Amino acid sequence: MSRVGKYPIAIPANVNIEITNKEVKAVGTLGALSAPILPQVNVVREDNLVKLTPKRNTKRARAMWGTTRSLVNNIIVGVSTGYNVDLEINGVGYRATIMDANLELALGFSHSVRLFIPKGITIRCERATTISISGADKQLVGQFAAEIRACRPPEPFKGKGIKYANEVILIKEGKKK
Repeated sequence: MSRVGKYPIAIPANVNIEITNKEVKAVGTLGALSAPILPQVNVVREDNLVKLTPKRNTKRARAMWGTTRSLVNNIIVGVSTGYNVDLEINGVGYRATIMDANLELALGFSHSVRLFIPKGITIRCERATTISISGADKQLVGQFAAEIRACRPPEPFKGKGIKYANEVILIKEGKKK
């Protein structure tokens, strides 16, 4: 039995759910998202709950049961409350600014790094050393945060670079004399 799939998903009051044979569509205050329904899983709406069950007792059906439940939960949470990822920039002269539809990063290279901000994502830079990424699609928010971090990952000796706000960087000891 799937430890994830067995739990029903509560539908908030501000979210409308539409279930078809191939996908689940959710519409809420932050937009509309959809998740595919795989042929190995049944999806049923009962009152304010979405319940998922596997069609057969095969290994693939049980695996897809938990996966589908997570995907449906992610779209429901996304359209109701959204997702947020915070990044911190450490280093002398390292900073971030928003220009037009681009995020411009000064990371110690001879040129600044420009990243196009995809649709569906909102970026805020309250200070020059913090970036807050928010949006309804969990995958899109996480992927864009990973792309920003990949521009200059934190190095292990001084901790310079871009890191997640809740990430802990273990600093290595330098050379001994």
